[in-house]
Amino acid sequence: MSRAALLVLADGRFPAGGHAHSGGAEAAVKAGRIRTAADLAEFCRGRLHTAGLTAAALAAAAAAGLDPLLLDEAADARTPSPALRATARKLGRQMMRAARATWPSAELDALAAARPRGAHQPVVLGLAARAASLGPEDAAHCVAYEAVSGPATAVVRLLGLDPFDATGVLARLAPELDAVARRAAVAAAEAVVEGAAVLPAASAPLLDVMAEAHAAWPVRLFAS
Repeated sequence: MSRAALLVLADGRFPAGGHAHSGGAEAAVKAGRIRTAADLAEFCRGRLHTAGLTAAALAAAAAAGLDPLLLDEAADARTPSPALRATARKLGRQMMRAARATWPSAELDALAAARPRGAHQPVVLGLAARAASLGPEDAAHCVAYEAVSGPATAVVRLLGLDPFDATGVLARLAPELDAVARRAAVAAAEAVVEGAAVLPAASAPLLDVMAEAHAAWPVRLFAS
């Protein structure tokens, strides 16, 4: 495992397009569900244990060597919102460009050819982690962290929240983030034997509803 590669992949400045997305935080702010750092913590916690866990397990499974095309279908089945499916594939295309430039691999090339309109971002990230000689839990950590860091960064911009408070939220979530990554890696190991159907399918219906509403806004700061 390359610690440096893990840092590069998890860095918010990695050019994978995540900075343009709020992970549902913009809609939550407009609805009045996020007003304070405490609200942000609850939002991030809920996202981590639902959509975050599901995405982390998909990434871990891709890093473990499961068929990425089957995982992409599994990701579709676990993403009921058309807006979120479109976002996941858009982010997947951007992640693919960045990953192939950084860690060229035949597996990334094959997935890019099979999914020219983009595969789901967690699946691409898992293959990128594999190409960088990272393991399933490393990939899961990257996705789990992204699930909470994206909304935290967005809320700083949306509300003018003190960035120190937002960073404190992320730091206090660290033990739960580690637990989610471990759970995702265990699920991926089971999926290697039993198939992708056993991967987590934790859902957050309100995130789906808000994503559909957000996609219809004529003016918004974030793409999702």
